[in-house]
Amino acid sequence: MRPLRVSPYLLLVLTTLFWSGNFVLGRAIHGTIPPLALSFWRWAVAAVLLAPFVWRGLIEHRALLVRHAPVLTLLGVLGVVNFNTFVYLGLRDTTATNAVLLVSTTPIIIVVLSFLLLGQRISARQGLGVLVSLAGVAVIVARGDLTRIAALSLNRGDAWILGAVSTWAAYSVCLRWRPAALPPLIFLAATMVVGVIVLLPFHLWELAERGSFAITPVTLASIGYVAVFASILAYIFWNRAVAELGANRCGPFLHLMPAFGALLSTLLLGERLYAFHWAGIALIATGLVLASAPRRR
Repeated sequence: MRPLRVSPYLLLVLTTLFWSGNFVLGRAIHGTIPPLALSFWRWAVAAVLLAPFVWRGLIEHRALLVRHAPVLTLLGVLGVVNFNTFVYLGLRDTTATNAVLLVSTTPIIIVVLSFLLLGQRISARQGLGVLVSLAGVAVIVARGDLTRIAALSLNRGDAWILGAVSTWAAYSVCLRWRPAALPPLIFLAATMVVGVIVLLPFHLWELAERGSFAITPVTLASIGYVAVFASILAYIFWNRAVAELGANRCGPFLHLMPAFGALLSTLLLGERLYAFHWAGIALIATGLVLASAPRRR
């Protein structure tokens, strides 16, 4: 029986949907769960849930893991430790609008790093797609009035979000160096282990400074969501898509996050969709069609 072939584009759509929920949730509970605690327990729970499926593989591939420890450590720090921790730190002090706008610059940073580190270029059509989808993001963020963007002010939280954006772009580009012989789940588990080990002392420091958080159905459900959907599933999907399409073609899909944010607010919070939402979504969709086209050889 042949394995089910899932489109990498569907995986990218689901990934951005899960991460949109992560941003909304991170902002909603920033006063309930400290940022380092949320980041640590997110990955600790994810690692425990993944353990039954990967422990034999980790033992079987231990020699390969040791041989490639430097690159696995780099990817674990970039993708597991830095990105998520910086996002949660940033969401304490910045608005969701600023965060989404800054995250939307990720595809551009990916293109720049792909050129600097790998010598990769994009076609004029792909570049136009990035700009068109970025325009769609701007329309949604500015609520149809682009003068609002000029009025946005940056603060300490924005600096953390910009750090998260840069580190995720670097992670996506550096996935090119992922050991090809390492199965995807084993690779993810290895980077999770790196992340939990690195995060532990920072979590303990935060625990000593700020204390713990209350164990309630809300906090447990929040950690469960970010562990299963925003961590395990989203990372499996993103890594698979990047392996098939390359970081440059995957990056623009992050522009779906403000569109999903608007749709989730409508479905879950009863908010209305306005004309500028649909205009922004249309621009993002058009940009993705352009940016997803492979380069002509």
